[in-house]
Amino acid sequence: MDTMDREVNSLRLVACIQKKRREDASFILDVSLDAPPGITILFGPSGAGKSTLLDCLSGLLRPDAGKIAVCEKVLFDSALGIDVPPQKRRIAYVFQSLALFPHLTVEQNIAYGLRDIPDQDRRRRMEEILEAFGVENLRKRKPAQISGGERQRTALARSLVTEPRLLLLDEPLTGLDAERKAAIVEDLRAWNASKRIPILYVTHNREEVDALGERVIAIDKGRVVGHGAPMEVLDAPRRKRLAQAAGFENLLDATVVDLREQDGVMRLRLGESACEIEVPLAHASAGDRVQVAIRAGDILLASEGPRGLSARNVIEGRMASLEQRGTLCIARVDCGVTFVVHLTPGAVRSLKLAAEKPVWLVLKTHSCYLVD
Repeated sequence: MDTMDREVNSLRLVACIQKKRREDASFILDVSLDAPPGITILFGPSGAGKSTLLDCLSGLLRPDAGKIAVCEKVLFDSALGIDVPPQKRRIAYVFQSLALFPHLTVEQNIAYGLRDIPDQDRRRRMEEILEAFGVENLRKRKPAQISGGERQRTALARSLVTEPRLLLLDEPLTGLDAERKAAIVEDLRAWNASKRIPILYVTHNREEVDALGERVIAIDKGRVVGHGAPMEVLDAPRRKRLAQAAGFENLLDATVVDLREQDGVMRLRLGESACEIEVPLAHASAGDRVQVAIRAGDILLASEGPRGLSARNVIEGRMASLEQRGTLCIARVDCGVTFVVHLTPGAVRSLKLAAEKPVWLVLKTHSCYLVD
């Protein structure tokens, strides 16, 4: 194995970055992250600082302070005065807009970054990447003559044919259906199985996080607020904005009524209503104001008062509204506070649900999360 092969197979991104936004002096990106080979998701609400972070890593933005290194190659170090130009960082960056050259063919777009290497090596790389991303039969077509998914494949192939140290993806699959996204991601995984480089994938779409798997770094207001496996980070979010981005439809104000340490729970009163629920024990005291996050899909709905359940929260209410969106029905239930509940059309029919009908909500204690 030559030196280049050893480097590629051991690449690891380490970054500690501080950056103020010129257009928003109150915003400071202040993150430290470590990304091993494979796909690491950067997840967070709009404006959290995800794209700013990618711009700093690529060299399009200069951090105010910090250090960026891929493997042992230092790309930026404010203390040592190191700032490698973007074109020399060997970092590939795919934007949401893709930025393909409309006047060039697929083959010419992909070959654009290979002008300074020997012809034989150029041809080898071209054939390998065209096959890896399934665009061999499109090589003579221009971007306007191919589909959206094919343009995304071409943009990835163009970035990866240069054999980068690091790949940055800023919501590159926006607008594609789930099947096309999955197919492209599988091709990307297959390509990276031998290359073993870090891939940072920016999204605020929870479905994409679940599909891509591996690791997630959650960012909010310029700071890392969670990292680990997707379920660990996003199924129990600690911040309101992150809970909203992760798809928690119910974010309710509450007051701590009492703590029951022996049972590992505490009771909350929701809003100004008489409605109370039980949630896992947290660092709080009676009288504290808190917020609780609950997924609409984690709430069961009954048309009769249920009995003999292990779930500790059974709440009586009435149907306030019911709306169908494709194969999803969205119910709003008034229990003194309004809950959003997701149902299937079949469940709506079998329960004969309609506005003003009395219903009961069933919530497991551990489906309720306190957020900051």
